[in-house]
Parts: sequence; structure tokens; C-alpha cells
Amino acid sequence: MAVVNTTDSGFDQDVLKNNLPVLVDFYADWCGPCKLAEPVLAELSDTYKDKLLILKINVDENPTSAQKYGVMSIPTTILFKGGTEVGRQIGFGGKQAFENLIKKGIGGDLNG
Repeated sequence: MAVVNTTDSGFDQDVLKNNLPVLVDFYADWCGPCKLAEPVLAELSDTYKDKLLILKINVDENPTSAQKYGVMSIPTTILFKGGTEVGRQIGFGGKQAFENLIKKGIGGDLNG
């Protein structure tokens, strides 16, 4: 389970300046679908550990990043590559939906 938390203050360093693509899960502790996503993201973090970093950010405790990226519903998962958003998923769509998003950052669907 290599999913780690980030904060508003650490977002630039942890996400935007990271050499790896970063999948950020915008979540809240009270969110049911967010809890469903948690074990799936943990599994994917192990599967893609050398190609991708998966981070979580609590929108209640870190509203600045959520506002900056227009997160209106949770869970919202945003994939960043080279400091730029390259994909987004709103809601919990299951493992396959996350994998489809991840492929955009590690060279699956796009020329990334």
C-alpha cells in the first residue's frame, strides 16, 4: 500500500515537480465512493510502483488544491504528467477506469 497523502503546501513539490506521472485522488473521509476507491488505488500503486506515483489529498483539510483544479465532486482523480493535467476521472468507476486513466500517463492511450 504505497498510496501516500499530500497537502496544499506539498502539492507543487509532490505532484507538479515530480519526475513520474502522478495520479492524485481528491477525497474526503466521509465519502463512501472514496472508501471504495482506496483499496483499488492501493493495489494499483503496487502494480505501477516504478512508473507512477499515486497520492491522496483530503479536500476538507486542503481546499486550495481542490479549488485550483476545479474539483467539484469527490472522488475526483486527476493524472498529472510533467506538472500538467493529462486526464481526469470523476466518481469511482472501478479498477479498469483507473487503469485507463493511468495509461494516459505511462504511454498507453496517448503518446505519453
